[in-house]
Amino acid sequence: MRLQTDAIIIAVRPHGEHGAIVRALTPAEGVQVGYVRGGRSRALRPVLVPGNDIAAEFRARTDEQLSHLTAELSHSRAPLLAEPLAAAAIEWVTALTAAALPEGQPYPALYAGLSGVLAALEAAPSARGWAAALVRYELLLLGELGFGLDLGECAVTGTAGNLRYVSPKSGRAVSAEGAGAYRDRLLRLPTFLIGGKEAPGWPDILDGFAVTGHFLARDVLIERQADILAARHRLLDRLHRIGG
Repeated sequence: MRLQTDAIIIAVRPHGEHGAIVRALTPAEGVQVGYVRGGRSRALRPVLVPGNDIAAEFRARTDEQLSHLTAELSHSRAPLLAEPLAAAAIEWVTALTAAALPEGQPYPALYAGLSGVLAALEAAPSARGWAAALVRYELLLLGELGFGLDLGECAVTGTAGNLRYVSPKSGRAVSAEGAGAYRDRLLRLPTFLIGGKEAPGWPDILDGFAVTGHFLARDVLIERQADILAARHRLLDRLHRIGG
C-alpha cells in the first residue's frame, strides 16, 4: 500500500524510544495511521503537531500492517499554540476528530470542515469569529456519523416556523408553540444552526455548544467521555469567561 496525500494531523503519541504514531485526516481516504521513524526528534517535533497540514506518504507491505509515514510540513499552526484559547480549540477539535472517526473511511466534508475551522482560528481577530464555525463542525460530524439532528421542522406541529428548541431525546427541532409546558426540558436552538444570516452573539454560540455537546456525549464519545470531553470542558470554560 502506498498513499501520497495532503493531510491534517489529528493525534500524535510516542512509540518506542524515538518514534511516533500519527493519526491524520486525509481528503479522500479518511483517517490514516502511520509510524514515523524519529518522530520525537528535534527536527520532526515541530512538524508532528495536531492541527498542522502535511504532505504525507504512507507505505505498507500489506493492508493489515501499520504504515510507515513520511511527513513534510505544508503549513504550521504552531504560532496559535502560544494563545491559550486557540490552543484549547485546536486540542479539542483534533481530539474529537481522532476519537470519533473510524480509520480508512472517507469523510471529505469533514476534511473540508476541519480545514475551515483551523483557517478561521488563524484569520479571526477574536474567538467569536471562529467559535460558531467550531459548533457547525461538531454538528457536521454528528451528521456524518449518522447522528444528525433534524432541525427542519417542529417535531410537534410539523411546521418550519419559529423553531426555538431541540429535543434532547429525539434530536428534532421544536417550535415555541410546540414546546408548551416542556420548554424547560428542551435545549435552546440558536438561529445560526438553522440558516440565520446574522453573526451569532455569545449567548447563541454557547447555546450551540450545549446542543452539540449533549449529542456528542450521548451518541459519539460513549466509551471515551472522560478523557476526550475534558478537552472540550477546558475550551468551554475559557469561552464562558469571555462570553458570559
